[in-house]
Amino acid sequence: MDHTAHHAGTHPATWAAAAQATLHCLTGCAIGEVLGMVIGTAADLHGAATVVLSVALAFVFGYALTMRGVLRAGVGVRTALKVALAADTVSIAVMEVLDNTVMVAVPGAMDAGLGDVLFWASLAGSLVVAFLLTTPVNKWLIGRGKGHAVVHRYH
Repeated sequence: MDHTAHHAGTHPATWAAAAQATLHCLTGCAIGEVLGMVIGTAADLHGAATVVLSVALAFVFGYALTMRGVLRAGVGVRTALKVALAADTVSIAVMEVLDNTVMVAVPGAMDAGLGDVLFWASLAGSLVVAFLLTTPVNKWLIGRGKGHAVVHRYH
């Protein structure tokens, strides 16, 4: 096994580790994204307000899921928040840019109702795009000891 990466201050990053980190991040993002889109659509909010709500909730739920795991390791809330911010900010930001771009780009998706297949298909497709394009970002971050790599010492 090559330990050069450890000596250089980086961590080995596999595609499996990157996919797992992305899936973890996507879970929180998806909860917030779907909830925000559903609330915004049900409340007949403007598309921009719905996107802002979805992004805010994605960050809240994304950070909360990471903090939950880190808190189980016995650290304080302040430390858990710092770890969550370091671990997830870039990943969530990339995911949110991607999935909201898809939602806005699909004709009629932001105007579709909750009972419309277009709404749900666009939302599901946006999350798939976010996962696929964020995984390489997370692989790069983990390889440099950043992103989800900072959480591993608490597992």
